[in-house]
Amino acid sequence: MTRPAAAILAALLLSSALPAGAEEIWVTNELDDTISVIDAGTLEVTRTIPTGDRPRGITFAHDGSVVYICASDSDAVQVMDPQTGEILHDLPSGEDPEQFALAPDGRHLWIANEDDAITTVVDVESRRVVAQINVGIEPEGMAVSPDGRIAITTSETTNMAHWIDTATHEAFANTLVDTRPRHAEFTDDGARLWVSSEIGGTVTVFATADQAELAKIRFAIPGVRDEQIQPVGFEFTADGATAFVALGPSNHVAVVDAATYEVEDYILVGRRVWHMAFSADGSKLFTTNGVSGDVTVIDVASREALSSIKVGRFPWGAALRP
Repeated sequence: MTRPAAAILAALLLSSALPAGAEEIWVTNELDDTISVIDAGTLEVTRTIPTGDRPRGITFAHDGSVVYICASDSDAVQVMDPQTGEILHDLPSGEDPEQFALAPDGRHLWIANEDDAITTVVDVESRRVVAQINVGIEPEGMAVSPDGRIAITTSETTNMAHWIDTATHEAFANTLVDTRPRHAEFTDDGARLWVSSEIGGTVTVFATADQAELAKIRFAIPGVRDEQIQPVGFEFTADGATAFVALGPSNHVAVVDAATYEVEDYILVGRRVWHMAFSADGSKLFTTNGVSGDVTVIDVASREALSSIKVGRFPWGAALRP
């Protein structure tokens, strides 16, 4: 039996054993070229699914019918059936896709191509490239506004957030941030954009209406050197009141008041925390810890780490399966 056929059969057998309606967190493992599927109720890995080379960004279609995976070293965005683990096809992603954002229309995938200094827009239905947009050097972060009108690409070497009109596919503004921006997210109302800067050690907040800088969030953890505090991924609670920020090799997650921009707490997690995903009810937060090869489960209400789940080598991205 070939490796793909064996993987599909194993995934089918495992998925059939899962309880109906089990809530899942999907985690990409960079060095193993796999996805670990975690049951959010039992906190156990229920499946390990092979992918292309060096999977990083991961997101589901809005209806959960497929999952998109940035297989960076395969120069592909892979489209997978989450029931079987079968790779259905690849999308024409451009070179070295790292992160992406699915537009609210569910049809257009915006992809940061790190090696090419471009943003690629792909129609996931026709599987065709709609546009390629020149941005700064080493693009990584991607976000699309809730109304679908603005896309953001962050460029790590140029230290900018590029504001792109999704109708014209042209950049209409470029805003400076601190060194090595990694992640970008709009608030749910679309009024503000947050951008993390890994080496700069900050998160910058902009007003969407005029791209004015509203705040610069800084972090200080007792007993941790400043150079170890490297903000990467972050997630907002469903009510938009709080942001949880992964602080890389500091091995902590910061808890930030999203209205005042004050840091309220720090939570110790695994080694080199990258990205996060909430459970469906928002009560638990799952962090990917690259160096320790595990996922920390945080109780959101108490802001305490509950447990650690061993996954593959260098877990990077995380997504809740709809």
